[in-house]
Amino acid sequence: MSLRYDGGATIIQDEKTDSVCEDGVLIEIKKLGGNSRRIRSKIGIEANLDTVWNILTDYEKLADLIPGLAVSKVVEKKDKFARLFQIGQQKLPLGLKFNAKGVIDCYEKDEEILPNGRKREIKFKMVEGDFTNFEGTWSIEEVNKWRREEEGEEWETTLSYLVDVKPKMWLPVGLVEGRLSKEIKTNLSCRREEAKRC
Repeated sequence: MSLRYDGGATIIQDEKTDSVCEDGVLIEIKKLGGNSRRIRSKIGIEANLDTVWNILTDYEKLADLIPGLAVSKVVEKKDKFARLFQIGQQKLPLGLKFNAKGVIDCYEKDEEILPNGRKREIKFKMVEGDFTNFEGTWSIEEVNKWRREEEGEEWETTLSYLVDVKPKMWLPVGLVEGRLSKEIKTNLSCRREEAKRC
């Protein structure tokens, strides 16, 4: 295992996993074998679970909130289920653009009561698109941090994102891994900023 610093980011590496912590966002990339990667990330947000959940499930507004997401449309909506059509877009050197399209099914889980807080999740899976595999979980966990009685309750909320990704054969996994990590960091940071405004 090695530890190094890169432009303010802490990078921890071993044979199969790279971890980066920058601007309050932890990102861990694990090589699953072949062309597959598991990317795990999390961020602390100063807002309650309901606020973060509402931001997460306002699917049509996501393209306005997240710079790398050009399109986010609800194709189908039922109770605790949404099918989305999304297009991610990246600017590359020399004025080129990289697009990734997908139809993603989102399954919204019921709130789970924890001993000192609560938790809620969205499971998602790409059912059609530019990846052989793209599935994972959004998870929000709100924990009660007890303080003195006169100060009231204080909540600490963590937003986590886990995705298993395997690009189609023509797409180099190294390119996808780097782009996705950057986009995930931006994605989580934008949601944190939106929660502060609410």
